[in-house]
Amino acid sequence: MIRLLLALVVSLASLSPLHAADGAAAPAPKKQFLYVLRLVPRLYDDKAWTKADEAAVGSHFERLKAATATGQVILAGRTNEPGEKTMGLVIFEAPDEPTARAFMEGDPAVAGGVMTATLHPYTIALRAK
Repeated sequence: MIRLLLALVVSLASLSPLHAADGAAAPAPKKQFLYVLRLVPRLYDDKAWTKADEAAVGSHFERLKAATATGQVILAGRTNEPGEKTMGLVIFEAPDEPTARAFMEGDPAVAGGVMTATLHPYTIALRAK
C-alpha cells in the first residue's frame, strides 16, 4: 500500500505545472485583463478627425491584429454607435498588472490621444470553442 501511494505521489508530481523536463519552473500562468476604450470628445464629430488621428487608429488596429496572432489578445472590438456612445474592448493576457497597463498605455490610439482607456482585471468564465 505504501508503494502504491508513493507511486501515486510521484506520478502526480510529474504532472505538476511546476515540473519541467529541464528542472526549471514553468512560467507563471498569465492573467486576463480588459481595457475599455473611448473616443476623446473632440472626435465625436467625424469632421474633426485629422490624418494623424486616422494614422493612430490604423496603427492601433495593426497592433491588435499582431497581438491577436501571437495569442496575447483574446478579443478586440467596438460598438457601432455614434460619438460619445462609441466604445471599444480589448481582452488580453499579461503576467501582471504593470505589464497589462504598459500594453494598454502603449496602444497607439491611447498614446496618440485619440482614445482614453481604463484597465480592469478580468476573468473569462465561458468561452466558445
